[in-house]
Amino acid sequence: MVDLVFSRWSTPILWVLHHHGRLRFNQLQRLLGDVTPKVLTTRLRQLERDGLVIRTYHAEIPPRVEYEISELGNSLRPVFRTLDEWGATHLPEIAIAREKYDRIQEEEAAWAEG
Repeated sequence: MVDLVFSRWSTPILWVLHHHGRLRFNQLQRLLGDVTPKVLTTRLRQLERDGLVIRTYHAEIPPRVEYEISELGNSLRPVFRTLDEWGATHLPEIAIAREKYDRIQEEEAAWAEG
């Protein structure tokens, strides 16, 4: 069940749709950054199949497809709020941990080089 929502791209997709509302594929891809079209398509289909995302096809020329978070997907709002609060609280600690880790890695690399 955890994989359903917290797989590599599911959470970012749901997060973006939760915050930005209805989006076209290219808008969603732009907001997500690194995701490839193939991966985004696959993940959107899975989220649609699971009932977390609604895909709306508009029979126009050219055709237009939009994605939005469903009512079921919106039921994850408390989870998003908790993650947002956790991040705001702990980001300074994460930054310190990263700096410490990077410093240790640099020291070990320098020691290994002699």
